[in-house]
Amino acid sequence: MFSGRPWSLPARPLANAFLLIALPLLLFAAFSPANPFSAYSAAPSSSPPQRRYYSKERDGGIWGARRIVEWRPCQWWWKDGALTALPAESRGYIRVDCYGGLNQMRRDFCDGIGIARLLNATLVLPKFEVAAYWNESSGFADIFDVDYFIEQMKDFVHVLRELPEDISSREPFRVDCSKRKGPFDYVEHVLPFLLEHRYISITPAMSQRRDRYPLYAKAALCQGCYNALRLNKHLERKGSELFGRIPKPFLSLHLRFEPDMVAYSQCEYAGLSSTSMVAIEAAGGDRKPWKGDAARVWRERGKCPLTPKETAFILQSLGIPANTTIYLAAGDGLMEMEGFTSVYKNVYTKSSLLSKEDFVQMHGNTKAALDYYISINSDAYVATYFGNMDKMVSAMRALGGLYKTLFLSRRAFASRVSKGLTGEKLVKAMWETHGDDFVMGRGSALPDCFCDFKL
Repeated sequence: MFSGRPWSLPARPLANAFLLIALPLLLFAAFSPANPFSAYSAAPSSSPPQRRYYSKERDGGIWGARRIVEWRPCQWWWKDGALTALPAESRGYIRVDCYGGLNQMRRDFCDGIGIARLLNATLVLPKFEVAAYWNESSGFADIFDVDYFIEQMKDFVHVLRELPEDISSREPFRVDCSKRKGPFDYVEHVLPFLLEHRYISITPAMSQRRDRYPLYAKAALCQGCYNALRLNKHLERKGSELFGRIPKPFLSLHLRFEPDMVAYSQCEYAGLSSTSMVAIEAAGGDRKPWKGDAARVWRERGKCPLTPKETAFILQSLGIPANTTIYLAAGDGLMEMEGFTSVYKNVYTKSSLLSKEDFVQMHGNTKAALDYYISINSDAYVATYFGNMDKMVSAMRALGGLYKTLFLSRRAFASRVSKGLTGEKLVKAMWETHGDDFVMGRGSALPDCFCDFKL
């Protein structure tokens, strides 16, 4: 386990933080007539599934399955005091330009930390691009604790809050690596620009060769991403208040079924309301749904977001009871929620828990930061989409030893439905697919800083 703390829990050691969270839950479980996370619930069909379809672990739902593999933080050598010392002089200054939603920007900044150390450069605080699409105008300091980040990174990479006067008067030379395809090496392609211009801005490549990183660069990336980034005091306080208002225990659900996402997926859905159809068409522009065989193949490849109704069906198939308290970690504009709330009625959202003033004043990044805070501390976390937030959440939950984490398989659901499975047979198929994923710890942490451990 790392010696630092996740950015969501800044004010106390990690172990104490989770003890404070876990103790009330243990007392709750001890004095409650039944634990809603272990109760059995039938799938949403006219005929309840027969118990013979499931292993003996079915009695505890998906969380009762005995895990064989877990992802845990790797036993990094720097913990023993063997960290390679920082060179006295750097080769220049690097600023990471971040775009998109909060977790995409956080991902890019994490990569930038490793890149700066790899190139022996001084890291400048990142630029969070203003994005009207995300209803966003927040900068790095509006989200994260800058002083804490600089302090935690002092032995890993040089970090500057402000540039020297002779450098700050000009814009950095831009090096956009984001569209590079194939294996990408920063020493070969970016270092020459750094040496020439002394001050550059980068957008990291998705296909970078981290396997070539020396251990000190990997250490900087892991330290920066998982130990040095935490919410600033204002958001930390809001997150704590929000967490305290959710009945315990609870499951955090990252549900994605917004008009823009559905339109972007180019998937066609039967039975949606006219309101949803109009919203999807408006968000799609020139992008039209696939038709015929192309639509079938596309769906079977797992490209189509799960509807709220499909999500509810899978959750019940996995033994998540209908009386479970669920925090909905999602953006604004979710469609077809009646299909979910007709099954799971104890649903809480930011808008229902925050004051109207707080909710209106927050931008996209600050709202996403609260969802992130709640999700990495929740009793269980389920995502319908393995995106940037889900990868970060799963890693931070693994860092804290919270392994009730699961990603629903759109591909498995679509392929089984395409084969004509319904009712009990579909329930059994969902249990087998997701039970195997949970037992083997598949897709539940980032490979750069975490290793798999056989239990």
